[in-house]
Amino acid sequence: MKLNKKNRKSVFNLPAKYYFCAMIRKLILCFVILTFLAGYSRAQSFVKTFELFKRPDIYSNTGQLNINQNKAIDSLISRYIMANKDLKIENDHYGMPGFRIQIYNSSTRNAREESSKVMADFISKFPDITPYALYAQPGYFKIRVGDFRTKTEAIKLFLTISKVFPDSYIVPDFINFPDLIKK
Repeated sequence: MKLNKKNRKSVFNLPAKYYFCAMIRKLILCFVILTFLAGYSRAQSFVKTFELFKRPDIYSNTGQLNINQNKAIDSLISRYIMANKDLKIENDHYGMPGFRIQIYNSSTRNAREESSKVMADFISKFPDITPYALYAQPGYFKIRVGDFRTKTEAIKLFLTISKVFPDSYIVPDFINFPDLIKK
């Protein structure tokens, strides 16, 4: 079947106003998308390292701090600050991800009293290890012990604790920062 001039559809056969309106719509759509993308990319806050070290005006006469470093380092520091900004609010203390040994978990009626007895028993048998009493909804009382950065550190102590508390197990938890000065 041959196409003759009457059967062919072309952009050039459209009246000028239809062609112009379609082109304007496409331009407006492209402008809106580009504006949205530009605004979205600027939405993240960026913290420069020298802003972290700013001091109040009372110290302004003592000297000046100049930090010359790659911009990628500023980006990494900013990401770290943004990622860890709400950790204290979520976990009630500053710390880091790690492991603890859970020696008690119950939601029975007298779980509060039982958890107190288990904690006292643990403190009497292992006085060097810090126990933590936790409460989780809906009515679970838990006793977790220790602050271990790795699971390997937790396993060393777990082997001795599991002999006294056979229902204990290792759980990931948000632990306190380790002491820098070890005795």
